[in-house]
Amino acid sequence: MGQSFDPEAVLTAPLMANLATMSADGPRNAPVWFIWEDGALWMLANKTGSSVKRLQDDPRCAVEIVRFENDTGILLHLGLRGRAEVVPMDAARFRRLLTKYLGSDEAAWNPWFIENVARIEDPDGRMIRLVPESYFSNNVSFFRTGPEFAWKDGD
Repeated sequence: MGQSFDPEAVLTAPLMANLATMSADGPRNAPVWFIWEDGALWMLANKTGSSVKRLQDDPRCAVEIVRFENDTGILLHLGLRGRAEVVPMDAARFRRLLTKYLGSDEAAWNPWFIENVARIEDPDGRMIRLVPESYFSNNVSFFRTGPEFAWKDGD
């Protein structure tokens, strides 16, 4: 009953994504921040991270991004599938990703978070790059409105 929509509607928003990877013990899922650039989804990682290890063993993955606004009735779902690669950290791209979530005023960023979690100059920093082999979008923004969609492509 849903409708497809332009993926940019969620790819450019500061939403959480879920990265699903394969392991010997079954599928695993991790919430991630992301940025969409150059036809690829870029996610933060660390060379010792569990998602990195799983992707090095098996690069097949899926990413789900959902925009859900209960009050307005908006529900957009984007799924991306493909094979990811782990690449060295790109500090400039990492800054753009952080700006997407933390705002453009770097002076206002939480220093503890930057020094301990989102270390821009981390030598162990990596990025996960996914160029989707396939994707689907589903606008199901009708759960409050009925057949009239609460969100129309381009809103």
